[in-house]
Amino acid sequence: MGSALIDGIATRYEVVGSGPALLMYAPGGFDATVEKWSTMGVYARVKLMDHLPRKYTCILFDRRECGQSGGRVEHVTWSHYVAQGRGLLDHLGIERAHLMGGCMGCCPVAAFAVAHPERVASMVLWWPVGGPKYRIKGRQRFAEHLAYVSEHGMQAVAALAAKEGKPFGADPRGGPWASVLRNDRAFAEAYGKLDREKYQLAVAAMAASLLDRDTAPGAEPEDLMGLDIPALVVPGHDDSHATSAARYLEECLPRSEYWDVPVEGQTGETAPGRVLAFLEAAGR
Repeated sequence: MGSALIDGIATRYEVVGSGPALLMYAPGGFDATVEKWSTMGVYARVKLMDHLPRKYTCILFDRRECGQSGGRVEHVTWSHYVAQGRGLLDHLGIERAHLMGGCMGCCPVAAFAVAHPERVASMVLWWPVGGPKYRIKGRQRFAEHLAYVSEHGMQAVAALAAKEGKPFGADPRGGPWASVLRNDRAFAEAYGKLDREKYQLAVAAMAASLLDRDTAPGAEPEDLMGLDIPALVVPGHDDSHATSAARYLEECLPRSEYWDVPVEGQTGETAPGRVLAFLEAAGR
């Protein structure tokens, strides 16, 4: 494990394996950490991390405001997550990499490719988030946090996050900075003194930016249609990972491959080989 200061924010990261670089935006919603690639749901089942490091230098990291990474209270957009990944590549001296995103991590991968196409060798988009139920549920999470702030104030949020130790997805009351509040006492002290109204405006803007459509968020369709980057799209099928979101990305990305396999067919026997075959072909 290492730590890099990127745009003034500490990023916890790990580099495993050898070969071409593969920057991996973790799944887990607002708890996107290194460990999720091995312990969470479908990722634990398909065991990609038992295979990818054998042929690729896998760069895993806690997304800002998640796990052991730091954060900053501001109107966070997908471009902020892009900046973190780009900054990590810069820190490691890597000019170009394959990108892989799981779950909500697919959104910054798509945004990264639009912003810096020259640095992206290919994209693997595993279970992209999206769909109307995802948007509705996500907006409700932000609304619950703002209601708690209105009723109890900033210091109460900081105290709750420290006491409960739950990330935003598990307890919306703690808000998007819950993990940082739990891990960084100085951050928590400053957070408790923030102007409540300005904070609420920033959070409302964040919700509007990150949950702005009923399909896969992250980048505008016109921008995706202009990309000349190979992409593998692996569909999910639940309230947070609508199959329609995966199909949308397939439609928008000119060089996409859609792995048309139902969730139950995505296994440790089938998935690693499919991803490795795609990455190998994209790297030629």
